[in-house]
Amino acid sequence: MTDEPSRDDPRPRPASVFDVAKLAGVSHQTVSRVLNEHPSLRASTRQKVLDAMRELNYRPNAAARALSSSRSRMIGILSTSSGEYGPATIVTAIEAAARSRGYSVSIANADGLDLTSIDEAVSHLAELSAEGLVVVAPQLQVLDALSRLTITIPYITLQAVSSDGSGGGPLDQVVGARLATAHLISLGHTRIGHIAGPADWLDANLRLTGFRDETASYGLDQELVVAGDWSAASGHRAALELLDLGVTAIFAGNDQMALGALSAAATAGVDVPGHLSVVGFDDLPEAAFYLPALTTIRQDLAEAGRQSVALLLGETDVLPSVHPELIVRASTAEFRL
Repeated sequence: MTDEPSRDDPRPRPASVFDVAKLAGVSHQTVSRVLNEHPSLRASTRQKVLDAMRELNYRPNAAARALSSSRSRMIGILSTSSGEYGPATIVTAIEAAARSRGYSVSIANADGLDLTSIDEAVSHLAELSAEGLVVVAPQLQVLDALSRLTITIPYITLQAVSSDGSGGGPLDQVVGARLATAHLISLGHTRIGHIAGPADWLDANLRLTGFRDETASYGLDQELVVAGDWSAASGHRAALELLDLGVTAIFAGNDQMALGALSAAATAGVDVPGHLSVVGFDDLPEAAFYLPALTTIRQDLAEAGRQSVALLLGETDVLPSVHPELIVRASTAEFRL
């Protein structure tokens, strides 16, 4: 929920970067360059933007003001992942978006998830004169550590925990998990198992929540859950456990664990999708080439990364949702007794 005025709210909406760009007849990237005193702008272009800001009474957000007063032109990324597809894809997109705006990027990988490790990583980026910070760290411990630290540079997180314990951010993990589970239910499956990701990952918890919400809405068993660790090996072990429980469908928390589930089915002599349907999450580039090709949930991770840079640089006032999409392939089919 944002604090934007509703249609019935008489309060005027504050001018945004996009309003300034439209009035000045330039791109929103050009407005960002004016805010950040980019040296390559022509004086006439700069003046048009400044005039539009004045006319609209535009006020940049706190991050943009801090960035415009600093001259390192470097954005820091705090990361804690060890090569997982989602975070790695987001980091790559952040780097590209920053470079397109004349910024360099420095990445600090925290050695651990404790308060000291996170503090050291953030301090390292501050010592490098990072003008702003994007946190790509989906573990709950990291989010807790950040809330306890005093951080002097502007920063945003791609994950957030609200007061009721639910998640936030641009990627709607709950909706994606519900889409995956609903697809299996629509095919006639009533015993659906879930291979969950690590319990300390917010994304994994939200996908588990989505699975349980959807199964509960149909009166199905919500507890056919086995934990994995994102790896194919853990997916293989978990799937064998779920097959012993008599499931006819598996929703895996990521595509790598789904790959393990396909392997487990082959090991157990269970035909996919004839006797077992499998759905993953992430839509890895390789997912379409699994045997059978994997039905999965696609998220525009790169767009989430680009939007995080736009928010940090004051080009937008909110981090918009990037909606998940169900990609149906050969690993799921109608269930028949």
